[in-house]
Amino acid sequence: MSEKKNHIKDIKIMTKRMRKNILDMSLSAGAESSHFGGGLSIVEITATLFGSIMNYDPKNPEWEDRDRFILSKGHGVLGYYTALHEIGLISKNDLMEFEKSNSYLLGHPVMNRKKGIEFSNGSLGMGLSVGIGVALAAKKQKKNFKIYVLIGDGECNEGSVWEAAMSAPNFGLNNITAIIDKNNLQQTGTNKEIMSVENIAKKWESFNWDVIELDGHDIEKLHETFSNKRNSSKPLAIIANTIKGKGFSFSENNNDWHHKVMSKSQYELALQELEKNDN
Repeated sequence: MSEKKNHIKDIKIMTKRMRKNILDMSLSAGAESSHFGGGLSIVEITATLFGSIMNYDPKNPEWEDRDRFILSKGHGVLGYYTALHEIGLISKNDLMEFEKSNSYLLGHPVMNRKKGIEFSNGSLGMGLSVGIGVALAAKKQKKNFKIYVLIGDGECNEGSVWEAAMSAPNFGLNNITAIIDKNNLQQTGTNKEIMSVENIAKKWESFNWDVIELDGHDIEKLHETFSNKRNSSKPLAIIANTIKGKGFSFSENNNDWHHKVMSKSQYELALQELEKNDN
């Protein structure tokens, strides 16, 4: 088997473990609940980045030349913390303390670089601006690390996203990649109901970004896209078409699971489905 196929296989296995841990964390959180749907839609993205793509040393998480990942859609933490667990930065015991008193794993990420959490995020629309500051610093310091910013499609309603999007090409920041988690739902309804953008890929192109649109659950395509060497002077935007609540029949495209309490019966049903699903 080729090295690439081994990588893809390993990442697929990693996503299954991540979904299992997301279930465990959601059940453990109890009445504190969790942003279940938006965490599940980004699992393949974070697994591919942390499992294969990013230049990152878990034994030295504050290494100056590491690639940076910024979760701008801060409520997607389940897909972030479980990826950090996979590379050994967060223990299973700590995952089970999610949302509990005195835990460092809150409902939005709070900066803790020793645990791989690069920046705090909770107020939507801020992550890309932070990423651009980091990308500018890298250019000025002649560093070669890359910055990946994961943004929600609903989050793109924020004007600050477009101010940041306008500035990145102006500064020639080809070291930053914005990944838009396009699951077509946000907290209070569908994107179409709240703020419809007819073609979000064209909008990013109009801001002078290189744009690639793909299936955000297709690990092979994600791996290929992240791996490709680019000669462009422009920043890259990846429109990742995803399914909110991906992986479980009761949560897929069901916006009730934006932030809902997990019952024991739902947990057991999800475990059964996870065992049957090879993806």
